[in-house]
Amino acid sequence: MSRQHGFQRRKQRVRSSLAKKSYGRPRLSVFRSNCNMYVQLIDDTARRTIACASTLEKECKTKLKSTCGIEAAQIVGKLIGERAIKAGIKEVVFDRGGYLYHGRVKALAEAVRETGLSF
Repeated sequence: MSRQHGFQRRKQRVRSSLAKKSYGRPRLSVFRSNCNMYVQLIDDTARRTIACASTLEKECKTKLKSTCGIEAAQIVGKLIGERAIKAGIKEVVFDRGGYLYHGRVKALAEAVRETGLSF
């Protein structure tokens, strides 16, 4: 089994378990590359994106030296949390994808929780 195949299997396993537990709540999906971080708030029933945030936005780039660290993940987490609250969403399901829950993914999740969003 290749690394990519293992990642895809983990990603599908996480998504299928979230679909069973979501109860109509939007999904907070995380994509982490080597240099950037992208987060989307997705309504799976309507199949549309409610809000998004990434390290490529001007709001993040002005505050950061580098877009590939824990500080960047925290800023993106705060941005998506504020945008979700503004959209009237208070509860979400956290979709970490195939990534392990540590480092940048964990920092993003904790920053989202600090804004008042619960999962």
